[in-house]
Amino acid sequence: MLTLKLSGESLDDRAALARFAAAVAAINGPTVIVHGGGRGTTTLMARLGIVPRFVEGLRVTDEATLAVAVMGMVGEASSQLVQALVGAGLPALGLSGVDAALVTAQRRDSGGNALGAVGDPSHVNVDAIRALQRAGFLPCLAPICRAPNGELLNVNADGVAAAVAAALKADSLLLVTNVRAVKINGHGVPSLGPDAVRAAIASGEIRDGMIPKCRYALAALRDGVAQVIITDLAGLEAFVAGEIRGTVLRGDASS
Repeated sequence: MLTLKLSGESLDDRAALARFAAAVAAINGPTVIVHGGGRGTTTLMARLGIVPRFVEGLRVTDEATLAVAVMGMVGEASSQLVQALVGAGLPALGLSGVDAALVTAQRRDSGGNALGAVGDPSHVNVDAIRALQRAGFLPCLAPICRAPNGELLNVNADGVAAAVAAALKADSLLLVTNVRAVKINGHGVPSLGPDAVRAAIASGEIRDGMIPKCRYALAALRDGVAQVIITDLAGLEAFVAGEIRGTVLRGDASS
């Protein structure tokens, strides 16, 4: 079992999407894809005159931003990804965490609720995802999720991918982004343990959008995923060919 997360930056690049789809088509075994929509969502916000704000890599989500996030991720980003995958002969099915309650989330307590309608995954509907896979579909999830009280929440795609990987007992979680590896002291590192990740976040070496990515990677390790690989598209292609490129996170992240 493999869980892939594709960053939103790749969704506007047709050539990159085609490469991603070709790599996924070469994977043997069940796979779930989670996608972001960051760049497309930000572009749509700009067209509507909404200024994006971020706190430690997480998008501050007020009512207007949530509406744009739903349009950008469940609409445009999902369609772009599924179109490329179907074009590669894959039975991709575009969904969000809301559909069949695939991923439920809890609103994040951010101290004064500065983040707004931002959540963290709290439950994954494993039976539904496995039923889709048994029926021959490739689930592709947008990270808009429903809270138990019925509100919609914008959830970081890395967090959804980590939760799905842990719930499905995935062997590996690949976070495919626009950088080749996690950088420490200006250089990409091939491997990191949980303590090194925490220290790099505290020192500021890991910053911006890489902060939630690494924190959710640690959550996946804590919840039983054997390894998390943070890499780029070339790293995914290498992984499919039996090689590992990028930064591999392994180790006990329970403490």
